[in-house]
Amino acid sequence: MHSISLNSFTSKYKALVEERLREAVGALETPENLAKAMLYSLEAGGKRIRPLLVFAVIDAFGKDPEYGVDAAAAIEMVHTYSLIHDDLPSMDDDDLRRGKPTNHKVFGEATAILAGDALLTLSFNLLAEIPEESVSANIKLALIKGLSAAAGAHGMVGGQVADMEGENKKLTLEELEYIHINKTGKLLEYSIIAGAEIAGATAGQKEILSKFAYHIGLAFQIRDDILDLEGSEEMIGKPVGSDTANEKSTYPALLGIAGAKEALDYHLRNAKESLGNSGLDVGLLDQITDLIGLRNH
Repeated sequence: MHSISLNSFTSKYKALVEERLREAVGALETPENLAKAMLYSLEAGGKRIRPLLVFAVIDAFGKDPEYGVDAAAAIEMVHTYSLIHDDLPSMDDDDLRRGKPTNHKVFGEATAILAGDALLTLSFNLLAEIPEESVSANIKLALIKGLSAAAGAHGMVGGQVADMEGENKKLTLEELEYIHINKTGKLLEYSIIAGAEIAGATAGQKEILSKFAYHIGLAFQIRDDILDLEGSEEMIGKPVGSDTANEKSTYPALLGIAGAKEALDYHLRNAKESLGNSGLDVGLLDQITDLIGLRNH
């Protein structure tokens, strides 16, 4: 098992991916205001759960996590673009993100939309340009194809549309899970499978890690819904109760707060059980599962 703590691992690899993000945007020949808008949201903070999952999965196979830096940065770009667009007046209409004014409040709607577009397209360029001494051409192709699927119409974007269409409606638990498996879960799953691809995982290992990803994806969203009711604006970086104000179906609304907490425990338990069946050195992934279940923002 690992001698390194999750805190030390997080500190090292958060710094690595953040340096890569700044470097990639800094290398662009683009209008200064666009680069500023891209960096504004990339540097807004957050736990960097998705990049950490890439690094921790590679580490679980006993490989050098640094091989995953470009994939981790690409995923964070896609995640950040989705947040910029989610916050727009035409979608969730949020003024705050991680305790700071949202991108469109600072740069205007048009530049915010284009900053999101620029991050999405840059993410694929990062994957395409991973040096072949780090990752083979076949694995690069799998990474590009996987990100396209996770982020697109039958992944994150499809989930966002279903989420908007579900406002002001009483959804079933199955409908709510469909939204979150796609809107949140697919990119989390991709982070895990991207790490597995880079580490040379077998099909069987990827299947086990996909089950782990399914459970942590739903756990992540259930925790989000609980925080929307029990957190503080200072903790979560946006107004408390915004889901209720937007008349969105949530796990606490469907199951009650106690039922939502039971569902959270169920998914965390099953995530850990999947890890236990992997035969990998999963100490860090186990700790990240706890982090997702206990996070305050």
